[in-house]
Amino acid sequence: MALVVQKFGGTSVADSDKILAAARRAILAHERGDQVLVVVSARGHTTDELLALAREISENPPARELDMLLSTGEQVSVALMAMAIVSLGVPAISFTGAQIGLVTDSFHTKARIQNISTLRLRQALDAGQIVIVAGFQGIDEHSNITTLGRGGSDTTAVALAAVLSANACEIYTDVDGVYTTDPRVVPEARKLDRISYDEMLELASLGAGVMHSRSIEFAKKYGVPIHVRSSFSDAPGTWIVDELDARRLGTRVTGAALAKEEARITIQGVPDRPGAVHSIFRRIAAANIVVDMIVQNVSTDGKTEVSFTVAKGDLPATLEAAHAAAEETGAAGTAHDAEVAKVSVVGMGMRTHTGVATAMFEALAEAGVNIQMITTSEIKISVLVERSAAAEALRAVHRAFALDQLSSHFTEPRSRAGLKPVPEDDNTVSSTDFSPRGMEDLVISGVELDDTQARIALFNVPDQPGRAARVFRAIAEAGVFVDMIVQNVGDAGDSLLSFTVPRDAADRAVMAVKSAGVERVSVEPALAKLSVIGVGMRSHAGVATRMFAALADRGININLINTSEVRINVGADHNRGQEALDCLRQAFDVG
Repeated sequence: MALVVQKFGGTSVADSDKILAAARRAILAHERGDQVLVVVSARGHTTDELLALAREISENPPARELDMLLSTGEQVSVALMAMAIVSLGVPAISFTGAQIGLVTDSFHTKARIQNISTLRLRQALDAGQIVIVAGFQGIDEHSNITTLGRGGSDTTAVALAAVLSANACEIYTDVDGVYTTDPRVVPEARKLDRISYDEMLELASLGAGVMHSRSIEFAKKYGVPIHVRSSFSDAPGTWIVDELDARRLGTRVTGAALAKEEARITIQGVPDRPGAVHSIFRRIAAANIVVDMIVQNVSTDGKTEVSFTVAKGDLPATLEAAHAAAEETGAAGTAHDAEVAKVSVVGMGMRTHTGVATAMFEALAEAGVNIQMITTSEIKISVLVERSAAAEALRAVHRAFALDQLSSHFTEPRSRAGLKPVPEDDNTVSSTDFSPRGMEDLVISGVELDDTQARIALFNVPDQPGRAARVFRAIAEAGVFVDMIVQNVGDAGDSLLSFTVPRDAADRAVMAVKSAGVERVSVEPALAKLSVIGVGMRSHAGVATRMFAALADRGININLINTSEVRINVGADHNRGQEALDCLRQAFDVG
């Protein structure tokens, strides 16, 4: 008998008619012969209203009591959903997170799932009942109620699908799937029939609000197929699946995204010595701030600049930590810009198709949009731009990759059978048996060394639209494949642009950039590129810090940084590449 998990968001249970409609969806699956588990969010704007009520009492309510309050929203929803299903003639039972033994850590308002008991759930399902579970909540080992933070109901649903080895997790929402970009900004956006976990992770963190990144991390970790669907129609939605099921032959870019509420911090004049970067990000991690883009470029005169972005709401706390880090490292000072946005393109096809960066930069140049920062990964290119130009930038790159014409031939993914279940002896435990390793812990899948690349640095590149486009057009025409790209704009009105290429193509790349009008060029003919790869890289603060600390302890200097959702890349001295690889494997316990 198949098992399906259905999750209904706040807009899907906002009133009695919508609750009854959701109940009928659950009953239809039950009548097909499936076992059905439903996860529900608080109704409509209930959580916002509860937060406002708390603020009426206290500007800074205790986190434990805030969780106690916020968890009541989902308790109302599960009771009403169970009543609706029973009123339609089908047996149902509702549970809070505590009642099913969904155990979290004790980090109130942002708790992480440690383990889930399946005993009570399986008993109810085997008895023929539709089971309704409150999303967003659990209990810690001291029986305190906790909540999972933004997107918590998605995370609850995918975690339950994982622990029960469900055939699929259906996410019902007020949109009918995942689009190539936000259709509110770009009306020509197309709905995708399928997308890979890694692509969705990148898009989720970039502001695509359909799914939260923690739930996608869970799905990737345990191989849970997710079907994002509309609560208000029966049309097929979007499957979020593994790379094999999501592959699109001939497609370079799958989607584009805009993260509007970004802030950029630059620490200036950082001494170019081992440990300096670690000192900076140790301070940031200690404040529990999640850092997004990190850019460190080549040093000049023994000094370098390190820039990074955070959510705009985290700017005050980040600046406090950044000022302290600048003093500790002997840096010259800090600067920040709270009026920036990040525009990105994402696609697995970037791994095998060249020219993506060139096409993106040319599209931005034609739109008159200036680039302040660039960072890349295997499947993503992100640029930082002025917030006022962000919407036009998104429209430009969406047009450039013809995403409005992306084919959408619906195919269901492979069966859940054979995908990774949650190990019964590790994570499926009773509510009184606490596993030392949590279900939602960071998983590092690999540490890699690539010592086949050279780094080329371009100095005094004018900070104006089109310069990066001309450079990378010339490189593409020279037939040179570019891997990492890092750009950081300085206070002097110019930028420092670095990129890596295969070592045997370095001379051709230098000739190409000089033909594009760049006069000052330096080449590091051999570079050690070190990568840490895993699930949970963004949502677990401090991954970069641990990487930087391990290298600092060995006295290995970092001369380039480049980040994404699934990996952190750094450049180091080629002669110490193997030593750096060994120390990172030891730091992350990867063989």
